[in-house]
Amino acid sequence: MAKARSRSAARKVKDKWKSKTWYNILAPPSFDNVTIADTLSSNPESLINRVTEVSFQDLTNDFRKSHIKLFFKINKVEDNNARTQFIGHTLTSDYLRRMIRRKRSKIDGVYDVTTRDGATVRVKPFATTDKRIQNSQKRIVRDTMKKSISDNAKTSTMSEFIKEVIDGKMGSDIYKNCKKLYPVKRVEIFKTQVLAAPSIEIEEKETTKIVEQEKEEAPKEEKTVETKPKSKEKVKKTEDKKEPEEEPKEQAVEEKVEPEVEEKPKEPEEPKPVEKNEEIKTDEESTPTEVSEKKEKEPKTEK
Repeated sequence: MAKARSRSAARKVKDKWKSKTWYNILAPPSFDNVTIADTLSSNPESLINRVTEVSFQDLTNDFRKSHIKLFFKINKVEDNNARTQFIGHTLTSDYLRRMIRRKRSKIDGVYDVTTRDGATVRVKPFATTDKRIQNSQKRIVRDTMKKSISDNAKTSTMSEFIKEVIDGKMGSDIYKNCKKLYPVKRVEIFKTQVLAAPSIEIEEKETTKIVEQEKEEAPKEEKTVETKPKSKEKVKKTEDKKEPEEEPKEQAVEEKVEPEVEEKPKEPEEPKPVEKNEEIKTDEESTPTEVSEKKEKEPKTEK
């Protein structure tokens, strides 16, 4: 009896993989809705609140950004597409170890900031120095980091704020402000965390797309290289076009000058052959003594 029951139970069990379907995970609009990954699920509601980790290199194809890891959470499912929202980012551990050495100081900080569109973000920066410093000096550096981060967050939306963090622009701004007080070696924001989503809607024109702006920078440089030879070719073409226009003008001038030059020598040429002919006639009639005298006079005129 036990064997019969086990066989009937095995027949009723279905393959769970056949009931599942594939879903495409898409990045938020600030990252140009790029496909991050694919996932399986039997029920679309089970996908919500799933977190995916992606390196920034996979989105931009830039190997220099391979040390940045981004986190996205699924909040909506439409057909076979799963929409996500940005949660935060971190830097890889090997990248952080390269910047920290012995006999140096590391200055950490944790600051909660509200952006212009009402989102709250937790930022964790750190700074390194060439040698060990006192606690009072560390306190001054922390205050400058906090001030520069809060001032930047008040004048930018969440997408703009995250873009400056990932690109390293915010770290360079903090470095410039801290360098006035103490010579800091390097400043990095190694972690961010979104505590609350933006509550104020702002027009799409003001929002910035992170992936598009970085992809546009590379082709711009190629265009500048291509335009230089094109400009030279255009100049050569214009010069070639202008030269044939000038040639007929010179020919017309020459044509006008030629008849004027030909008319002037015609007047003196007419009497010359007459004189020669007369001399030739006289030579026949003249005596040999007269002919010899004329021959002596001819070379004088040639000189």
